[in-house]
Amino acid sequence: MDLSIVVPIYNEEDNIPILHERVTEALGDTNLEYELILVDDGSSDNSYSGLKRLAAKDDRVRVIRLRRNFGQTAAMAAGFDSASGRVVIPMDGDLQNDPLDIPLLLARIDEGYDVVSGWRKDRKDTFVNRKLPSMLANGMISRMTGVHLHDYGCTLKAYRRDVLDDVNLYGEMHRFVPALAHQVGARVTEMPVRHHERLHGKSKYGISRTMKVILDLMTVKFLLSYSTKPIQLFGRWGIYTLAAGCLSGAATVYMKFFEGMSMNRNPLLILTAFLLFMGVQFIVLGLLAELSARTYYEAQGKPIYNIKDKLNFG
Repeated sequence: MDLSIVVPIYNEEDNIPILHERVTEALGDTNLEYELILVDDGSSDNSYSGLKRLAAKDDRVRVIRLRRNFGQTAAMAAGFDSASGRVVIPMDGDLQNDPLDIPLLLARIDEGYDVVSGWRKDRKDTFVNRKLPSMLANGMISRMTGVHLHDYGCTLKAYRRDVLDDVNLYGEMHRFVPALAHQVGARVTEMPVRHHERLHGKSKYGISRTMKVILDLMTVKFLLSYSTKPIQLFGRWGIYTLAAGCLSGAATVYMKFFEGMSMNRNPLLILTAFLLFMGVQFIVLGLLAELSARTYYEAQGKPIYNIKDKLNFG
């Protein structure tokens, strides 16, 4: 299979037949062997009935129905796990992504890239509650992950199959896949893609998702930098905190003997005790995290490295 297109569907009954038509038209002249994987993420409308009708008339359509609404990341993961194409392209089911961009993404993959991320350069969304939070989030994500993309939130991307095999998705992590793939050595690039206004249905996204993105970004930063060496994060802060506690304690003693200030009336004594306690806590937390990391990798036989090629190993 050349290509797997994965589309999470949540209450998009009016968009489903149009989506199928546009994908068919976009790929009709390419001679690509492809599958269209439509994942019903617990829709409460008639989306599943529309998906069944499509599957009955087109054997390239694969339908996955989740038992309830698990969220876009989970729906995308279900599609990725079932995909058999050498390249996997996720896209939204609201018709705002354009299937005509799929051949262009594949062309960039053929240039040697492992991940091609779409950039909605001319985005058809409101500025205050969609564009502005997205701009701030993209800047923050790029800065913290070291993978500089204009539009992490664009669902339309292209991945080589073997890159996705090394990435596990949780929470709202689908938008961070390029950064996670870069961690294991994938070549990542970006290209402008078309973006259309929504024709039917209502958007499921809003400014309230910003907090989820920030929390997941903290998780991704930890996974990228410290997943195999957590003591270097917690231990560093533990040493800083212990040093600050020692300085505070020294200041308390100095004020006692040279300025005649009573220690039990000096607030620095409380600060000293607090900092020393927190320093020990940070170091203990780092040691516990080290034990957890070893359990995670050793119990699963999971390596801490990623091999791209092997030669003459039989």
